[in-house]
Amino acid sequence: MSSRIDNLIGMLKEEPEDVFLNYALAVEFVGQEKYTEAENQFLKTLQLNTEYLPCYYQLGQVSEKLSKEKEALEYYYKGVELAKKQNNNKALNELNEAIWMLED
Repeated sequence: MSSRIDNLIGMLKEEPEDVFLNYALAVEFVGQEKYTEAENQFLKTLQLNTEYLPCYYQLGQVSEKLSKEKEALEYYYKGVELAKKQNNNKALNELNEAIWMLED
């Protein structure tokens, strides 16, 4: 394991409810191509905060890597709804592009 993953795990022992630390650990797992671990960590992040918008795009991407296209689309569509609610056009565009690429 990378020292960054070890560091994040150590920090999460101190602050297990920290949304950003949970998200950051998931992103590190993606970087290591540990997609199942990343998926679990992104889901844990959403349990802590269902409005953490970056998770939906990332979960879609990870689901695609795990050959779960239907789930990926569900995460992207949930993200689209949240991005509209949060008036986040950049995220909305990224999510719509991911949907377009997957449905193409």
